[in-house]
Amino acid sequence: MSTKTTNHRTLGPRDREILRDVIHTYITSGRPVSSRAVSKHVEPSLSAATIRNVMADLEESGYLYQPHTSAGRVPTQSAYRLYVESLMEQQQLPLHERRYIEEHLRHVSDGDELIDAASRLLSELSHKVGVALKPAVGDAVLKAMDFVPLAERRVLCVVVSTTGFIDNFVIEADDELSRDELVRISNYVNDNFAGLTLRDIRDRLIAMMAEERAQVDRHLSSVIDLARRAIDRSQSAPGVLVRGANALLDQPELADVDRVRRMLDTFADKARLVSVLNKCLASGGVRVVIGEDSELTSELDFSLVATCYGIGSQPLGTLGILGPSRMEYARIVSLVHFLGQTLSSRLAASAID
Repeated sequence: MSTKTTNHRTLGPRDREILRDVIHTYITSGRPVSSRAVSKHVEPSLSAATIRNVMADLEESGYLYQPHTSAGRVPTQSAYRLYVESLMEQQQLPLHERRYIEEHLRHVSDGDELIDAASRLLSELSHKVGVALKPAVGDAVLKAMDFVPLAERRVLCVVVSTTGFIDNFVIEADDELSRDELVRISNYVNDNFAGLTLRDIRDRLIAMMAEERAQVDRHLSSVIDLARRAIDRSQSAPGVLVRGANALLDQPELADVDRVRRMLDTFADKARLVSVLNKCLASGGVRVVIGEDSELTSELDFSLVATCYGIGSQPLGTLGILGPSRMEYARIVSLVHFLGQTLSSRLAASAID
């Protein structure tokens, strides 16, 4: 897509009508839009010459561009941005899709399964990529932590948060610990730290490590060491889900093999996805990130429509739809908004249960 940054003039009603029609037509067809195509949709009083002149002015202002001389025109990132900000009409998600989403989330209670189901629904209903940022592990409030012995010194740690999210991973202890010893460690952690965030627990464990009694009490020393390793391990990997990348492969924007490769490499770089999704988490509401608004979307000429989800006033994570900038923004925004609200309601209900 063109990255032309010409100073944008103020658009009059006629300019806005024609630009809106070009965007609608291009989103639907995926082909450059001619003045003749526009003339079929706008006011009959507008002559073909007038439409051509307006489209030429819009191109000069940086809202349209021509892929080649003989082709029609295509919206730029600036056009999509203006469309989302002031030209787009708000839509409500159709009733049958709202019911479909509610039905698929109604019988899921586990937090991780809810996030996974939400990201899959986003991809399924948009035919694009559904992404979801899971709650930051450091901010999770501990409900229970359990340690289970595996072979040799390896230990399975299971962390359950008060919001219903479950994380499990393998850590390695300095010494081989029996099941009874691990049960005592689990009980100590749960009795003393349940109700605190993992970040606060880690800070307390580090402070305890500095205390002299930790050097002489073998049991307490094992508790501190194992719990600290568990929390450090739980915070080491970004919690982001990417669903439905294959849904994009039949779109004309991804006919280029090199672009597909770049897309897949980008999706594999979870840290970058976490970074852009975290920014959406901080903004609140539904946010539309287009092209050069972020490094991630700029490289792929993609857009991201995202919103945060949470319980009450507490945001937990972000979910959204990622795909080529030629997308049905009004429908995508309504889909993301509704799924974010529904997911928040289900998480709140699960937390109460």
